[in-house]
Amino acid sequence: MKIYDISQEVFSCQTYPGDPIPEKRKLASMEKGDMYNLTAFSMCAHNGTHIDAPFHFVEDGKTVDALRLDSLVGRAYVVEHQGIVSGVDAADMIEKAKKQNVEFAKRILIKGDAEVSLEAAETFASSNIFLLGNESQTVGPENAPMAVHQVLLGADIVLLEGVRLSEVPEGAYFLCAAPLNLHGADGSPCRAVLIDEI
Repeated sequence: MKIYDISQEVFSCQTYPGDPIPEKRKLASMEKGDMYNLTAFSMCAHNGTHIDAPFHFVEDGKTVDALRLDSLVGRAYVVEHQGIVSGVDAADMIEKAKKQNVEFAKRILIKGDAEVSLEAAETFASSNIFLLGNESQTVGPENAPMAVHQVLLGADIVLLEGVRLSEVPEGAYFLCAAPLNLHGADGSPCRAVLIDEI
């Protein structure tokens, strides 16, 4: 069994333009004579490796605490793609995953510098997948993310953004990307890992 940590380190992570950067404060330090070390931190729910709940772009969508954990934990397929993902590309990704096992096609992670087009978002949305992941800080175009997010999140697809897949070969894995249990939140950081069960 091999475990791939596909998460960014929080304090050096990428952030979406305009989002606050994670900050760390030492509240206590043994080096300074305190009895223990104690750290406080603040960050945006969408910094680094994180999930988008439907509520992020859908007014009455599910919040993080209402998500089914089996959307975020289970078999997944990593497929490599560079550039804009078309509707045909999305259909090919789903079929490739299904050839492994139908369950792998429920959670798809796109490896590479890829941007999901609106057409691809509609293809994914109509396929009843649980989760779509990518390496960018946003699944759609950075300068116009709304339409792609609304299609995917409107179909109750959880988005896993900001993953790191350069060391992960294309193929089937077990994914664990459980978010923090943040009541009423539109997103959450997570420690995402892929497990090669073979």
